[in-house]
Amino acid sequence: MTVPLSRADFEDAVADALDEIPQDLFDRLDNVVILIEDEPTDEQRGEHAELLGLYVGIPLPQRMDSYRYGSLPDRIFLFQGPLTRHSRDRADLIEQIRVTTLHEIGHYFGIDDDRLHELGWG
Repeated sequence: MTVPLSRADFEDAVADALDEIPQDLFDRLDNVVILIEDEPTDEQRGEHAELLGLYVGIPLPQRMDSYRYGSLPDRIFLFQGPLTRHSRDRADLIEQIRVTTLHEIGHYFGIDDDRLHELGWG
């Protein structure tokens, strides 16, 4: 089942998830962009049947002082198609968008999947 949600409403749900991030952590988001795509590419998907989100970059704890100079932004991808197919209804979809957004931002901060699952973001 696919839960319909317009791109504008999807973007609003991502913005609402970002609003949940404590300000001191939000202020540490640097040189990262959040991109909403319809579907992941085959390369992005890899071995995952339904990839909901993806972080591509160098996690904050691993960055060196020279990282900023000419570095392309890290990217967080959120995939609208898989998220809409993974959800039971609109409320579940909004929750999945929230969890996936926070999960991928967690990777930016260097948090691994096991810890993200313990925190309820995975």
